[in-house]
Amino acid sequence: MKLSVVIPAYNEKGTIGEIIARVREVKIDGIDKELVIVDDASTDGTREVLKRYENDKDIRVFYHEKNQGKGAALQTAFGQVQGEYVVIQDADLEYDPKEYPKLLEPILDGRADVVYGSRFLGGPHRVFFYWHYVGNRFLTTLSNMLSDVNLTDMETCYKAFRREVFGKVKIRSKRFGCEPEFTMKVAKYRFRIYEVPISYSGRGYAEGKKITWKDGLKAIFTLLWFRFFD
Repeated sequence: MKLSVVIPAYNEKGTIGEIIARVREVKIDGIDKELVIVDDASTDGTREVLKRYENDKDIRVFYHEKNQGKGAALQTAFGQVQGEYVVIQDADLEYDPKEYPKLLEPILDGRADVVYGSRFLGGPHRVFFYWHYVGNRFLTTLSNMLSDVNLTDMETCYKAFRREVFGKVKIRSKRFGCEPEFTMKVAKYRFRIYEVPISYSGRGYAEGKKITWKDGLKAIFTLLWFRFFD
């Protein structure tokens, strides 16, 4: 069996090498691992760092010539994965790859098709940005009302799932709307969803955080669109 770790990257020169090393360190009994990395037209030297890995057997790197957004990078990566299982891993250091076994456990033992790593179920986390927390809770509540599922962290990066899930769930959102779109669609198709607590080391804008309040407004529109019009 194989796990495909999908890494969308944009202007992460300072962290991309470290996250690759951390992902490689993770060992899961009976499961091989590949890294599928998509550089979304970085301008800070991320692409040059990634070129050092192009001949590594466990890494495949793809490049966008124009910046399109996280959702577009995920679409490119999903078309290339070879593993039976998939984990989405941001290229920053906010999420810890050591928690892959925790994410995969409900899938491997047959309980789940999709697993969300929740930052709000009691795991350790860096204390940061109160209004980001409020916005996340609002979006998660709205998502739950529209999808009739009971998540605690809809916007989490950490999602693990069986490969056959994106045989039905075709992501169309180009940017951060990919998170609410994914949730609405896995709920629509009645996939078995689990949550597990994860740790979280959030970063500030000076450290490279990219999501803003504008993305929150777009998330509301995305939820409504994929609930009522798509």
